[in-house]
Formats: sequence, C-alpha cells, structure tokens
Amino acid sequence: MNSPAVRPSLRTHAPPAEPAPCTIAPYPAAGAAVWHGAWTTPVMRPSAAPWFETWAEQGFNSQSLRQIVRVHTGGTHVRIRLSNAYGRTPLRLTSASIGRTAGAAALHPGTMRTLCFAGCPSTIIPAHGSTVSDPVTLPTEPLDQLSITLYFKEPTGPATYHQLSMAHTYRAEGDHHRDLAGTAYTDTVEPAYGSWYYLEGVETSGDHPLPRAVVAFGDSITDGFGATIDGNDRYPDFLAERLLTAGRPRPVLNAGIGSNKLLTDSPVGGDAGLARFTRDVLDQPRVGTVLVLIGVNDIQQTDPANGTEGDSPPVTAGQLIDGHRALIRAARTRGVRAVGATLTPFRGAAGWTAESEAIRGQVNQWISTSGAYDAVVDMGRALDPDDTGRIRDDLHIGDHLHPNPSGYRAMAGAIDLAALDQ
Repeated sequence: MNSPAVRPSLRTHAPPAEPAPCTIAPYPAAGAAVWHGAWTTPVMRPSAAPWFETWAEQGFNSQSLRQIVRVHTGGTHVRIRLSNAYGRTPLRLTSASIGRTAGAAALHPGTMRTLCFAGCPSTIIPAHGSTVSDPVTLPTEPLDQLSITLYFKEPTGPATYHQLSMAHTYRAEGDHHRDLAGTAYTDTVEPAYGSWYYLEGVETSGDHPLPRAVVAFGDSITDGFGATIDGNDRYPDFLAERLLTAGRPRPVLNAGIGSNKLLTDSPVGGDAGLARFTRDVLDQPRVGTVLVLIGVNDIQQTDPANGTEGDSPPVTAGQLIDGHRALIRAARTRGVRAVGATLTPFRGAAGWTAESEAIRGQVNQWISTSGAYDAVVDMGRALDPDDTGRIRDDLHIGDHLHPNPSGYRAMAGAIDLAALDQ
C-alpha cells in the first residue's frame, strides 16, 4: 500500500521568531477570534486493547510524549485541546510545546512554540475535565503536520486516549518537550497502529473565517483501520484533499472510533455513538455538516480478539433506524446538516451472517429512501460497485471488512461535495 503523494506546501512566508515563553500571542483580540477545528479525535476510557499494545493503562511518569497530527485547515495562530475525561484523578501537565513536523519525531527549526495555559507553562486538568491552551503564533497551511509534545513529571495514572491512530506516537524518558531532534524519542509501540493520549483537538485561527466543518462520524471504517501507517489515507483525509483540490477548503474532522457501536457502550469500542455524538460532533468548533457511517458493529457478531464482543445481544433494523433518527434530531437541533452513508458490506468477514446481511439491507434501504437524512452517500456501492454483497477484493485489507487505502479513496470519491454544503 502506497502513501498518497506529498502535496507541495502553500507557504510563501518564513515562520516568525518564537514568542517569549508563556506570552499569549497578541492576536486575536479577546472576543474577536474565529477558531476552526483543524484536527480532532474522540477520546476513550483507558482499557487493554485486544489486538495491540498501548500505554493507556500504565500512563506516564517523568516522560515526554510526542504526537503527530495532520491539520486540515491553515491559519496564523494555533491552540490545542486536552482531555482528562476518563481520568480518576487530576492530571498534572508539567510543560507542552508544538511545532511543524520534520519527519518522525523531529521538528523544523524555528517552528517550536511553548504552549501555556492561562499564561502558565503547566496546568492541572481536573478529573473528567478538559482544557484549551493559550493561542500561539504559528503559521500553518492545510495538510501541514504538527508535533504536539507533552511532558509529565509526575505519574499520570491511566490515560484518557484514542486507541487507534494509525500513526506513530513517540515517548522519551525525562523532559524533552523542547527538543528539535527526535533522538531522545526512542520508544514507540510496534506494530505501529498507534494511539493518541490526552490530545483531543487542534484549532487554528487566521485572517478570514472558513466554511463550517464537516465531521465524519463512525467506527473503524471512519477511524481508518487498514490505512497506511503515518500515510494519512483514511477516507476523511482523502475527502479533505478533494475539497482542497476543488477550491472549496474546509475542515474535515475525524470522529471515528474503532469497534464503536451506535446503540451500546463497549469496553473495546468506547461509549455508544448515541452517547458520544454531542461531545464528538456537535461540540466541535463551527460544525456545519456531519457525515454518519455507523451500525456494522451493532449487527455483526465476532470474537472479542477482533474488536467486538461476541456475547452482545443482536439488534434489529428498527432499533438501528431509531438510533439514526436520534442522531438526525440532535444534529438539526444544533443547526447541523446530517448526511447519511449506507453501511458497507462485510460478507466474508468473521462476523457476517445471513441475518446480519438482511439487517444491513433494511437499514440501507431506509437510509437511501426515507428522506430522513438531508443527503445520502452510497458508501456500500463505492466499495461494492457490482452489488455482490462483498467489498471488491482490491478495496479491502484481506478481512472483507476494512477498506485499504484504495477503498478509502473510493469512499471519499463517492461523496458529492455539494451535498456537504449547508
């Protein structure tokens, strides 16, 4: 699987000198800023991952954590959101920084910025709480990669995190939050499905407001399992690139969680889609449209080692449809356009049964014809153009369930960009 071609930078100006530590950037003035979500990920309670190692249960102690994300909007200023939503005790963050990624754990010289919180280089996030950093001046362009480094001098306890990042996260012993070189960051998790810890969002602000964000909401097929490690080739990534190429740039935020279900909580897949929809979609900055693709994990029955629980009670098409209706109502209450995506095929996968296929067909018929959604994207047909009931062999990773990068590109290509507009 090949990573997508690197897009040439749009930057025509040199980055400014770094502001003095703990000095809040003078722009934007209080009350005048328009902040856009440039990147986000849904957070989860710490748990033992069934198929790869994470650092969530053990947490961090006298360690620096460097995490790399690709932003989908540019601007002149940047800030981050951190979450301790599932922490049992206050989280003490000793120091933090941000800069443009130069490859692996290295940063470009001249782009390192110290992050502060209400003017202080450290902060305490209450149990079940969150915080936003002060803005710093750091010019960014769409598709730039940023490195966010967090240093924890004291034990954190189990970490609020996002289980599946499909990207390397790096750890160093001691305080290396201002290192430009990545040589101290010798610890990663292999295989590098990766996770993000405490980091919930990156926001940008600039001279002109952008169109409102699109949030992609769903399970592992939105989260991007099967994408290239560090390749940024999930379907929301391809969608952001399409919008940029079409001259219609806008934020595309990924609110997918691997193994997530619409109707029930899961120790592997996090809070139910119904429970997390407000936080992970509607509370994002300047949301205009949500693209909903969720329900396969509710209807398939597989072994827990594959990410879903085999003893979950089966659901009916009516229950799933009621769940989708609840999402639509919640979106419209907040003035957000709701676009429904048909459930993708999984015949040949471990959890497929004739009964589950019948439910998928009924739900897809309702999504496609009921008129309940403001618009519909046929993701099922994008992966199964000949309507065989299976993902085409060249579009999945071999498990008949998860698309490969070509499959994710096909999904993004099936979206009518005009259908995303409010």
